[in-house]
Amino acid sequence: MSVAGVAKQPLDDLEQWDDFLEGRYKEGKSQEEFRQYDATATPGVAEFYRLNHENQTVEYVLEKEKQYFGLNKGLKTVWEAAEFLNTLVDDSDPDTDLTQIEHLLQTSEAIRRDGHPRWMVLTGFLHDLGKCLCLYGEPQWGVVGDTFPVGCAWSSDIVFHEYFMNNPDRNVAKYQTKFGIYEPGCGLENVHMSFGHDGYIAEVMKPYLRIEALYMLRFHSFYPWHKHGAYDYLCTDQDRAMLSWVLKFNQYDLYSKGHTKPNLKELKPYYDELFAEFLPEKLAW
Repeated sequence: MSVAGVAKQPLDDLEQWDDFLEGRYKEGKSQEEFRQYDATATPGVAEFYRLNHENQTVEYVLEKEKQYFGLNKGLKTVWEAAEFLNTLVDDSDPDTDLTQIEHLLQTSEAIRRDGHPRWMVLTGFLHDLGKCLCLYGEPQWGVVGDTFPVGCAWSSDIVFHEYFMNNPDRNVAKYQTKFGIYEPGCGLENVHMSFGHDGYIAEVMKPYLRIEALYMLRFHSFYPWHKHGAYDYLCTDQDRAMLSWVLKFNQYDLYSKGHTKPNLKELKPYYDELFAEFLPEKLAW
């Protein structure tokens, strides 16, 4: 996916990261199998993770939280936000003609088909809207990627862990301890996560959605935690109770993609009602 004026990026498009995740986490792989899978990654995927791991520092994350978590990018309806995301053009994948809105609908419709609550269907539609950060000029490595806490030691369960070797935070002794800048059991809500679309969309939706939905939004890319059990020492009982919801959601995030085109015209009245049930007409972004 490209946008005018943005420099060449390591991934052909954001879906390339999604495809890597789907292959990596499909079914239960052992640690050795994870490593073997990572070794087969395309050079673009490996380069993407190198940039992510070298640049996601405490200083960077705090700067981006300050820049975006104030939600000063204007007011938009959910449909306007989705149409904005649609301008992120996929110019490299000849095998799909699905728009970004259709990708969102694939996830939410899969959740709906399985009879989950309406708030979870909504969460499925919303979860990737934060990728509009690309349209604000943010690099791919600052929009997608497995998320992880900054300001404490990096878990060995983070994919391509070796790329942290050149992250400047390696030279800050405090950040290389188990707890770093945090207290034991401080709770994930008090942890600064690597910056990206997950945290951004969670901030946008924080006033409106129930806690289970906010965990799904904020932590759906926190694979070291929800796939490997890492960082439990930072968690509260609430975090552990929410883990099952994140896992329930994640299967739809990973495996709902396909080439069947959702019929937006047919589905729009349902989603108009759904948005109106939970959200104000316009939201701050």
